[in-house]
Amino acid sequence: MASPETVLVTGASGFIATHCILKLASQGYKIRGTVRDLSRVASLETLLSAGLKKYYQTSNLDINWYQADLNTDNGWIEAVKDCNYVLHVASPVTFSVYGEDELIATARNGTLRVLKAASVAKVRRTVVTSSIAAISAGHHKNHNPFTEDIWSDITNSECSPYEKSKTLAERAAWDFLGKGSTEMEICTINPSLVFGPVLEKDIGESVGVLREMLEGKYPLAPKLNFGIVDVRDVAELHFLAMTCKESPGNRFICNSETLSVLEVSKLVQKLYPEYKKRLPNRCAPNWLIKLAAFFDPLLRLAVPMLGAASTYDHSKATTLLGWQPRPASEAIQGSTESLIRLGVVESSS
Repeated sequence: MASPETVLVTGASGFIATHCILKLASQGYKIRGTVRDLSRVASLETLLSAGLKKYYQTSNLDINWYQADLNTDNGWIEAVKDCNYVLHVASPVTFSVYGEDELIATARNGTLRVLKAASVAKVRRTVVTSSIAAISAGHHKNHNPFTEDIWSDITNSECSPYEKSKTLAERAAWDFLGKGSTEMEICTINPSLVFGPVLEKDIGESVGVLREMLEGKYPLAPKLNFGIVDVRDVAELHFLAMTCKESPGNRFICNSETLSVLEVSKLVQKLYPEYKKRLPNRCAPNWLIKLAAFFDPLLRLAVPMLGAASTYDHSKATTLLGWQPRPASEAIQGSTESLIRLGVVESSS
């Protein structure tokens, strides 16, 4: 019997990455995970083991940890040595930590750092986690639908540093492949806003918005619409892109449905009526959101998208790879249930 193949997952403590690890472990792969701080390893293994048992009914976690940072070369060669595949999920996403130049440099140079190390190690295929932000930013609000052929227009002054960083990082990956300096196969995954079950109390930006809604911080809903996808389906698409022969050289939109903030609120109220008083039932006028944006960096990023009603076509992933995302309602339910269960959101009583 052949020994299991080895997969490196970068940024292994992140929301998407932890679910990718669960998927790989459920399929019997040997896993390597990179983290910036090895002191987190014990707690990560605990939450991964719990997640594996809850969502995959198995305890088969074979993982080794490596310290590596997107900003330095240290550790990457060792981490990727003898790996068959790489899932490059790591990326700076916390808006309050990085300035624009630092955010872009970390995302772009970090991607190239990982790709170069993987190429030297003769990795068969690298799947790069990009974002819908590398497709839809800087275009008309009501573009229908966005497809993988479209790239964000980062010359548009309304583009955020995050949108620029994801676009330039993905461009760098394709340029690296296009120069013919590697025989390694590359494909990219472009998720929309990622919800679904969280494994720990340290949550990301997208689920953080839902947490704030459940805490009553949004008495009125911004007139925003956004694509939603479940993190379990994001992990599944990474796995399919890693294993299917049709994936190399392709970008894949990773999105289920587009919902408004008010629709999300109504959905949560239906699922968890005890939180109804904390959740918005009406939309805020745009002028109020623009005013509040002076004091809230997340709202500031949302201002250019007020009133947008774009859709995202994921048919390529379905046609080529057989990917079938669950309804957005399940992603919202998964996030809400886990936020309450883990005590991230206070009880409604």
